[in-house]
Amino acid sequence: MEHLSFQPADVPATVQVARFRGRGGVTEVQLLLRPTAPGPPATQLAWIEQAYRAALAWSGLASGTALWRRVFAADLAAQTSQLADHPVTSRTRPDEPCAVSWVEQAPEPPATLALWAYHVQDPARPLDKRREGDTLAWTRNGLTHCWTTGLAAPAAPNAYDQTRAALERYDDVLRGHAMTLARHVLRTWLFVRDIDAHYAEMVRARREHFERHGLTPQTHYIASTGIGGGGPDPAALVTLDALAIAGIRPAQVHYLAAPTHLCPTYTYGVTFERGTAVRYADRTHVLISGTASIDARGEVLHPGDVARQVARAVENIAALLTTAGATLGDLGVLLAYVREPEHRGVVRRRLRERCGRVTLEVVVGRVCRPTWLVEIEGVAVLDAERPDLPAF
Repeated sequence: MEHLSFQPADVPATVQVARFRGRGGVTEVQLLLRPTAPGPPATQLAWIEQAYRAALAWSGLASGTALWRRVFAADLAAQTSQLADHPVTSRTRPDEPCAVSWVEQAPEPPATLALWAYHVQDPARPLDKRREGDTLAWTRNGLTHCWTTGLAAPAAPNAYDQTRAALERYDDVLRGHAMTLARHVLRTWLFVRDIDAHYAEMVRARREHFERHGLTPQTHYIASTGIGGGGPDPAALVTLDALAIAGIRPAQVHYLAAPTHLCPTYTYGVTFERGTAVRYADRTHVLISGTASIDARGEVLHPGDVARQVARAVENIAALLTTAGATLGDLGVLLAYVREPEHRGVVRRRLRERCGRVTLEVVVGRVCRPTWLVEIEGVAVLDAERPDLPAF
């Protein structure tokens, strides 16, 4: 994994780049962009676009290589109109087919917006991709990767019913691609508005939905992050993003556990995998779920000490990576969520000390237990040689 920094000329923004080039020449690039000067939302969005376009040119990427973007917004209600009309952040414009997610999770000041973008460049051919409503589908080597964003059911009366309805909407998406929840879904994000009030209802609805689909402690769950954050609709208490792959083989998917460090999540009543490794002929993706300062009994470690919680969360992530044959050096991106805005700086510094130049963003997203001050998720990519499996 290669980590680079790009400073666009005359634009107050930072650009972090994580790049992985596989044996067959297909390159994956993750970019994180954040303004470094104060300004109104429209101005900061213009800076992000300028920096983004410059970074793509610097990286040799065409805009058509974009598959997925997530916008982190300090005040989504106030920023929605600019995001909706902008070619980089629009969820509906046809000129740049891409899955786009908006989440109210404030980045570190002076930024009021930040952008996470994922690109794939195939030197042999343009990407075969299409947008179908809330889903971007990319087909290659017999696999169709489907990113779905912004699913919600704001008309339902409470977080339980909204979660259930959003998951049922996702069932419809999966059926449209001949996929199932248990067989094809690899990653979810559930953004919960006022997580202290609504998390338990979301967890209950998800658990019941999973049981109906055959997901139990005896089978498997799905890598996930359930975190505080608002979606595009202010009435939505729960908003769902997800990744599924049609055509994926069971031999490609491995669920991660590190019992010396982390208990199974069902031990304390929740239903997600700690991480999932997805194997291809030329690489392995490791999807690390939201991970906090927790021990093998499910207890919170180091209450009140955010620096020590970062250290333990990273130790847990390293243990999970080891089970997939990976190390912290294989991480492409780390995303850290902090309960308190004033902790963004110390979390960033501690992660830099432990993880070096990893591409990193820190945003405000309340963790599901009040005593957890930080939660961290990540994506790693490493070389593989499995000619019996489909190439990425």
